[in-house]
Amino acid sequence: MIKSVRPKKFLGQHFLKDLNIAKGIADTVDACPDIPILEVGPGMGVLTQFLLPKGRVTKVVEIDFESVKYLRETYPQLEDSIVEDDFLKMHLERTFGGRPFVLTGNYPYNISSQIFFKMLDYRHLIPCCTGMIQKEVAERLAAKPGCKAYGILSVLVQLWYDVEYLFTVEPGVFNPPPKVKSAVIRMTRNDVSDCGCDERLLTRVVKTAFNQRRKMMRGSLKPLFAQLDAEQGGAADHSAFLAQPLLTRRPEQLSVAEFVALTNAVAQEMAR
Repeated sequence: MIKSVRPKKFLGQHFLKDLNIAKGIADTVDACPDIPILEVGPGMGVLTQFLLPKGRVTKVVEIDFESVKYLRETYPQLEDSIVEDDFLKMHLERTFGGRPFVLTGNYPYNISSQIFFKMLDYRHLIPCCTGMIQKEVAERLAAKPGCKAYGILSVLVQLWYDVEYLFTVEPGVFNPPPKVKSAVIRMTRNDVSDCGCDERLLTRVVKTAFNQRRKMMRGSLKPLFAQLDAEQGGAADHSAFLAQPLLTRRPEQLSVAEFVALTNAVAQEMAR
């Protein structure tokens, strides 16, 4: 029997020790009942032990062979529900035969943003995503326009999900303690079914804007127009477009709806 699993730095592992907090995180999935649960990075099953009694189809995804061995020995009822894989490389439509599911976990801190971008790719299957991440990332996810934390993740996630910052978790309840505070969040799909613009272009507009977040929008969008012109095999004068009042603002001052409207305006400008 493995008595415990050694946390591995290269996997971003910080094992939660506080069972009250673990139960609190597990209970966040109750907001989206009656559908399967997929837990990412279960480690030694501190959340899993509170998810299993909920009586829902539950699978766990774990890349660490030592954790997998521990889970098999400690939770024999999980035998056919442990997915030994890298979550970021999984085809999630196969996980529950195409059924929607809740995504949850004490997420590895070094890939949490990538996990949420993958969630967006599978938003038709993930009506609810909950779990624990770095406090800084949680604040970015939940941030509103006008504050420093508002950025790429805020806009792209809030287009499709309502984000709730639930509670903060101190470093001392982990082994090893992380150097940052953590937070528990819940994201629930809103009623948006069509983003109202070219989604790929929206992503480019948002990322370009926030990559130079201290500049006014007119300055940060110049390189995007240069790229778009090059892709179309020409060059055009966009000075009139860049002179509009909206573009004297900085990216953190624009709402999600304004980024959508701006994306449509960029598409029209490129179609001239």
